[in-house]
Amino acid sequence: MFNLLLPVIMIAALFMLFRSNKKRQDQAKEMRSAMEPGSGVRTIGGMYAMVKAVNEETVELELAPGVVAHYTKSAIAAVLDPQEYDAIINGRPEDEELTELDESEDEIADETPLSLDKSVSDKKDVSGSDGTDGEAPAAK
Repeated sequence: MFNLLLPVIMIAALFMLFRSNKKRQDQAKEMRSAMEPGSGVRTIGGMYAMVKAVNEETVELELAPGVVAHYTKSAIAAVLDPQEYDAIINGRPEDEELTELDESEDEIADETPLSLDKSVSDKKDVSGSDGTDGEAPAAK
């Protein structure tokens, strides 16, 4: 019985592995087919660029104003939303982050400032003029 169970488990594991890999490939293919001129992308090397033209097997990416490079479609890791691309390239937080920042600033402004405890503020300065705290040095 055990001799039959082990190969069945191995075949099931291989089937699940190939199935998940196929799903991932299909998602990547669908994402790359959604590229169109004007959309922002991230390459597998981590570079952000704007799509200038989509050819059969390559993509023309504008890396900087006037600088265009050709990449294979498989080199595109992600197609970004226009807001996300703008936030990354121009350093602007997205709309959701802006509202969160505004709310946290309002909460901070509403809080009352903390006051020092009287017992802490009434303590005398015991440090000496040489920067020590008045304690004797340890014996050697």
